[in-house]
Amino acid sequence: MASALMAAVAAPPPARLYVPPGVYRPQADTGLLARALAHEGLGPGTDVMDIGTGSGVLALLAASRGARVTAVDVSWRAVAAARLNGIRLGLPLHVLHGDFAAVTPGRRFDVVVANPPYVPSPRAEPPAHGPERAWEGGDTGRRVIDRICARATALLRPGGVLLMVHSALCGSRTTVEHLRLAGLSAQVTMRAVVPWGPVLRSRRAWLEEQGLVGADEDREGLVVIRAERSCA
Repeated sequence: MASALMAAVAAPPPARLYVPPGVYRPQADTGLLARALAHEGLGPGTDVMDIGTGSGVLALLAASRGARVTAVDVSWRAVAAARLNGIRLGLPLHVLHGDFAAVTPGRRFDVVVANPPYVPSPRAEPPAHGPERAWEGGDTGRRVIDRICARATALLRPGGVLLMVHSALCGSRTTVEHLRLAGLSAQVTMRAVVPWGPVLRSRRAWLEEQGLVGADEDREGLVVIRAERSCA
């Protein structure tokens, strides 16, 4: 089952997954995070949280290895898609609608995976509605990333691990520093370079004005950052 889901992550459109209009389709960032998740010791008794679950593919990967999975998304369409995909594949998911920091008060997890909205935008804040919430990260791209960094220690059990993917445009060094200041050991563990998608292409002029890209750039760096809470 896990290998079939990994193939689904890599194949556009996602094989066997229901991804309705308005729900983020698994892309290169999803695949990179899936490969990072494959290196973690998941199994029965492992509690996993998937922040920004979208179609639920990462949550399903964890569930296929026996983990107990709580998946969260601010989009009702994504919640419905993830629930339906769990039913179709016969994998139990607890899918919640809302903000990750609000829907699981007091709970801690062994593994937290996050593919937050991270594309820098001319708008200072991420949108409150619409499919753009899946990728718009505010003017720095870090509006949700920074909230995850600030909450990571509270979300993790001792020895717990956070895996987060985002664009190198957002500053991977900044993310690592924030997580370390929060008391976690953190480092970039995976990188990939992919062609620009339509969102970045549509705002090339603005990105150049901000000094985020050069005039001839057309490829985006992606990183996975792994942060671990001490067992002490």
